[in-house]
Formats: sequence, structure tokens, C-alpha cells
Amino acid sequence: MDVSTRDGSPRRAVPPSAAGSGLHPDDLPDGLVVADRAGRVVCFNAAAARICGISPAEALGRPLESALPLEDLEGRRWWRLTDPYGGLATRSGQPERNLLLRGREVLVTARYVRTRPRGPVHRVVIGLRGTEARRRTERSHAELIATVAHELRSPLTSVKGFTATLLAKWERFTDDQKRLMLETVDADANRVTRLITELLDISRIDSGRLEVRRQPVDMPAAVRRHIEAHTAAGQPADRFVTRIRGPLPALWADPDKIDQILGNLLENAVRHGEGTVTIEVSPTASPRERDAAGTAVTVSDEGPGIPEESMSRVFTRFWRGSKRGGTGLGLYIVKGIVEAHSGRITVSRAAGGGAQFRFTLPVGAPAVLA
Repeated sequence: MDVSTRDGSPRRAVPPSAAGSGLHPDDLPDGLVVADRAGRVVCFNAAAARICGISPAEALGRPLESALPLEDLEGRRWWRLTDPYGGLATRSGQPERNLLLRGREVLVTARYVRTRPRGPVHRVVIGLRGTEARRRTERSHAELIATVAHELRSPLTSVKGFTATLLAKWERFTDDQKRLMLETVDADANRVTRLITELLDISRIDSGRLEVRRQPVDMPAAVRRHIEAHTAAGQPADRFVTRIRGPLPALWADPDKIDQILGNLLENAVRHGEGTVTIEVSPTASPRERDAAGTAVTVSDEGPGIPEESMSRVFTRFWRGSKRGGTGLGLYIVKGIVEAHSGRITVSRAAGGGAQFRFTLPVGAPAVLA
């Protein structure tokens, strides 16, 4: 492959596989470096230039080890260790690994191209990626661990304190005092159980393993059940307004997960919103549009609402609309559950000025047919 034009100026060579395909190396999102059979760089795309901090003109024509001076995390020269041109003839490349490039971490993978099995290396193709995405993932995991540790500490401390006190001084307390302490322990145990459930849901959502067991779901009845739970907990009944706009199509969904969605959205409206909480259930399309038929549920309040600049982050991990507690994981899980049902959820400003969440679910099919 030529590495210079007729006037002697360097240029980027295009690998033969890309010729005629309309694909240019600079179109690739990751860094691409190609060395010929002599170990000299013949392709160095724009992403590689950005990651390495040198221009293609500086890299083209130079020995691979010079243009790409990689080291392992112990400071050893990487190309001398791997010896792509003089090593075992059965090797086809190197899996992705974390290496150092001029003191900065990069993710590197390599492919050794041979014209025939066990023949000499004809070309070395190297892929380069920055570590920013991996670091963001690591920070997210660290933040999740810190949040979980913080949320678990309080209820577990309470459970431990009350149970230790009861065991040591059982006979000194009246029945009413014992009942109060045991009710507190029960409430804290429920809090721990909910947190563990959230963690399991996040794990399943992130890995794409969230299972949906579809059964017939009566959405209006589910909404009424959640409202009754809030009124039984002390909320005034006139704070809730329910509107059912029918007729509704038959809905096949996971009842437990629908309860999670409704429970989270109503709790957010009650805790973070103000005024009347309105829940509307309606069909998403006319009965004639069978392919588009489904159920839509809208939950809105009359509180301060969500700032416009925050709406894009509402369904991300750890987003909190206020400082009134919570892990900030609920809406992330809600979005994952809705999408597992092939549905969609959005957030906007309600007519009364508060937050408005709307999720839609397609009609679906029984679990045995899905």
C-alpha cells in the first residue's frame, strides 16, 4: 500500500476491504490503525488521531511500535511482549485489554491477518477506544453501591437495635411497647425487602432478562386498589380523581409489574406533588386499529412540576425530583418495566402545572403465546 502521494506528502491508505464499499476509515467511531507486513503504519484514521494525540501525517509510514507506543499496566513495551510478526503462527490477534498510551489508558484490540493458515502476518489491524464509557459505568456501579449501603444502613440499624433491646429486656416492656417496636422492625424489614427487589429489577433490566408473565389485567381495578391503599394510609380520599374513558381493550400484562408501575407513579405524585392527583385510564386507539390498540394511563398532580431542563434525566438512575428521600431508582425501573411490555412512558407538564407521567401498553398476548 502506498503511504504518500506523487508529490511526496503523506496520506491515509485505505485497507483493501474498504475499497469500493463507500466506507472511509474516518467514518468509524473507534480508532483504526493498520500496519503492513513490514510493520509500518499504512492507515491511521481520525478517531485514532484523536485518541493518540498525534496527526495521521505523523503516524503514517512509521514503525507500529513507534507510532503506537503501547505499554501494559506494569510499564512493559506491549509490542515487544506480543511480537505479532515473529510470534506463534497460530495466533489470530489479541482480545480487548486495557493498555497505556503515553501514560493514558486506552482499550486496545488487534487482529493478525494472514494470507494463508500459519503463514506470515500480512497485516495487523488495531482497534482503539477511549476508557470514558467504561469509567462512567464504573462510576455508576460505585454510586449504586454507595446508595444501597446508605439506604440499608438506617433500617438495619433500627432492626438490630430494637431486636437486641427486646431480647435483653423483654420483661421490662409493656405489651404496647413491644408491639410498637415490633411494628417498627416489620416496617424496616419491608423497606429492606423493597430495596433488594429494586436491585434485582435493575440487574434484570440492565442484562435484558426482565421477564414479563402476561395475564389479563383490569387496569381500572388496579388503579382503584392503589388509591384505596393511599387513603387507608391517611391520604384524604378527595385528593384523588379517577377518570376511566372506555371502552378499554383487553389487556394482557404482568399484574405484579403493573402494580410496581402504578405504585411508584402514585407515590411520587403524593410525596413530591401537591393538590389533586388525577389518574386517567383510556384506550390508545380506536377498536378498528387493532395493531395500535392498547391502554394509556396518565398520572398528574398540581405541584411545582419538573423543570424543563431535568425532564431528559427523569428516567435515569439516581434522579431525584426533590430532597424528600428515596433511592432515585424507581422511575428507572418503571421505564424498564414499561419497555419490557413493549410500551412507552413519557413525562411532561400537567395542565395544573405539576408533573404528568403517561405510559402506554399494547394489548399484548398471553404468556404462553407471547
